[in-house]
Amino acid sequence: MNRLPVGRLFRTDTGSDLVLTRTFRAPVADVWASVTEPERTARWFGPWEGDPGTGRTIRVQMAYEEGEPWCDMLIEACEPPRRLAVATLDEQGSWRLEMLLSEVDGVTELRLVHHLATEEAIGEVGPGWEYYLDLLVAARDGAARPGFDAYYPAMKPYYDGLRS
Repeated sequence: MNRLPVGRLFRTDTGSDLVLTRTFRAPVADVWASVTEPERTARWFGPWEGDPGTGRTIRVQMAYEEGEPWCDMLIEACEPPRRLAVATLDEQGSWRLEMLLSEVDGVTELRLVHHLATEEAIGEVGPGWEYYLDLLVAARDGAARPGFDAYYPAMKPYYDGLRS
């Protein structure tokens, strides 16, 4: 899959937000299930285990990363089927993410917002999210998974350029 990067960078009062979108010809509840149900997240991100709910911590496996590591994710907000906000802390640092879903006429838009602590690694982070969101598209469509080489380093210059 050869696609152009779509991420945009927004500066806020609290830092910077990297925002990427994908659209699906599906009801919002179905797309919500793709990003929250463990058997469905396993198809594009990785499975998770635990007792979900706002303020609770679940364990998520990053099945498409080297070594398939598990990490803890704190669910900061869960407002089905519109908003999921999570935070994680790992060797790479602290990550705060939101998935915002909206539906119009049977088409659902998913906005992934990565609240960046710093813009320093955006050249690596942006292509990674493009890849994961395309894994989600492929999983939902029953299509072949894209290879990461199409995303990184190919998209790095675009994302580094957002910092200017």
